[in-house]
Amino acid sequence: MWNQYPEQPQQYGYARTIDQAAFDAGLRQHMLRVYNFMMLGLAVTGAVAFLVASMPALYVPIFTTPLKWVVMLAPLAFIMVLSWRFQSMSLGALQATFWAFCAVMGLSMASVFLVFTGASVARVFFITAAMFAGMSLYGYTTKADLSKMGAFLMMGLLGIVIAGIVNIFVGSTALQFAISVIGVLVFTGLTAYDTQRIKEEYAEGYGHEANGKLAVMGALSLYLNFINLFQMLLQLLGQREE
Repeated sequence: MWNQYPEQPQQYGYARTIDQAAFDAGLRQHMLRVYNFMMLGLAVTGAVAFLVASMPALYVPIFTTPLKWVVMLAPLAFIMVLSWRFQSMSLGALQATFWAFCAVMGLSMASVFLVFTGASVARVFFITAAMFAGMSLYGYTTKADLSKMGAFLMMGLLGIVIAGIVNIFVGSTALQFAISVIGVLVFTGLTAYDTQRIKEEYAEGYGHEANGKLAVMGALSLYLNFINLFQMLLQLLGQREE
């Protein structure tokens, strides 16, 4: 009786191998899509920031008037819309909102090219890229469960936001230094954490059309980690214009 269908275990194992191979290929394609969205978003942000910073007719009306506060807070409004409404938005609308967010972020970051030298901006960008790539690779390949550090990182992020708001009014150099150091640690950790989370979200939604939206939202998470890590490192390592 046990040998009635001797070929079944082999066929079953072969099917599982095919399924696993298809899943792995889909995961690689999904992660590639996430990184492509993220890198194109960074390119849009950098291009807009450089363009605005190179044209006094654009940056003077923005950064010498109360309009600067609108520009600074606009990205936050986009993040809130993307975070709360992405499930009800179509994929096309979600992508369009993401690109618009990246462009608006470029407006707010134009001051980077006005405050810091071009050489130091480029140097810090490549340092950020190296750190980001290393931590994202770790998050993708590690077998350790990084979800345990999620709550700790969120608390650190909240502390950075609160301290940053306070420092707008206080203007303390020492507090800014502390925020930058802690920020580097937090956003480095978040890069690995979010990369693993994006993988897990793909596994949970494997085979569903919603993965298109997950790719955009995953790109948004990694984009924000990169931008914030870059800004924190720039505060620590950047050389200011004299």
